Amino acid sequence: MQNIPVDRRKDQRNSLSMKVFVDNIAYEILPGMKVRHALLRAGLLGEIEKSCKVYDEWGNEVGLDGALSEGTKIFTKSRQQ
Repeated sequence: MQNIPVDRRKDQRNSLSMKVFVDNIAYEILPGMKVRHALLRAGLLGEIEKSCKVYDEWGNEVGLDGALSEGTKIFTKSRQQ
């Protein structure tokens, strides 16, 4: 096996991840993950299950099993607002 210097190796994590935004903060997640996973990564899943809803950048409510793609923006809002 060829010995490649560490600084020239392909970063597998970057080639397999996608960036999504939760409340305008970028998070790296794996392709195929759902809204639930992005909220978990952001530390907001418990809050959503208790008292919040999730919306896309156009104001449409999205479910926890909703699909995500590169650059997707989702926002959380209290159910009482």
